[in-house]
Amino acid sequence: MQNNNNPVRKHAGKVKTTRQDQQDKNDRKNNNYDPDEKIRLNKYIAGTGLCSRRQADEYISAGLISVNKKPVNEPGTKISPKDAVYYKGKLLKQEKKVYILMNKPKDYITTVEDPHAKKTVMDLVSNATAERIYPVGRLDRNTTGVLLLTNDGELTRRITHPKFNKMKVYHVFLDKTISISDMGKISTGIELEDGFIKVDTVSYVDPSDKKQVGLEIHSGRNRIVKRIFEHLGYKVVKLDRVYFAGLTKKGVPRGKWRFLNDKEISMLKMNAFR
Repeated sequence: MQNNNNPVRKHAGKVKTTRQDQQDKNDRKNNNYDPDEKIRLNKYIAGTGLCSRRQADEYISAGLISVNKKPVNEPGTKISPKDAVYYKGKLLKQEKKVYILMNKPKDYITTVEDPHAKKTVMDLVSNATAERIYPVGRLDRNTTGVLLLTNDGELTRRITHPKFNKMKVYHVFLDKTISISDMGKISTGIELEDGFIKVDTVSYVDPSDKKQVGLEIHSGRNRIVKRIFEHLGYKVVKLDRVYFAGLTKKGVPRGKWRFLNDKEISMLKMNAFR
């Protein structure tokens, strides 16, 4: 738990993958990719931005969808990438994929729409693109830091699915000094109400202020960081995500955003970050 290994400092800037990481991801990509693989019709329709998958199923059942100009009314239908899909006779085309990195500020809800929320992260990107984007995963209202927004459903699934749990790094501010003993408990793992949890790395951010902790974790369980410290009698007064799936907030002021560059998008698609 030495400070020179603190995850917050280690991941403060852009992170590069190792040569072996890159080779592993390329191998997986080459083994799994099939350009002619069929996909569910509702998924394709949702990818055009017309509607959600659920609404797409309703359109299909209602006979409003045709494939290669032939009516289709079975929601479970699968199509190939070469098929032409129509809605009420109008050809549907896949949306341009958009990838936005935001440094989320406090007091914003991570949701596309919430009638009870005064402010959502979508308000901050309302003029960014014409495409229908959404946040990947969730950050609590009072949690700040790295947040990805996109309309790429397949990428979202790979990043958020438990099978592909991505590393997150948090800067945690506590209500009181945390003891070496409790840091050790977090490092070795603790038992919560929904099961055992063990972090990857935990250390003091600043040796002179032991209320600040850097935490590296892969788990995506709900409120997991706050619950770890609450279990040991501490209250998290501020929580900032400084790293997520290879992305950092470097150069992006709080409340601002930027588009990902081609290299970042390629690395995400290749699953090149742990």
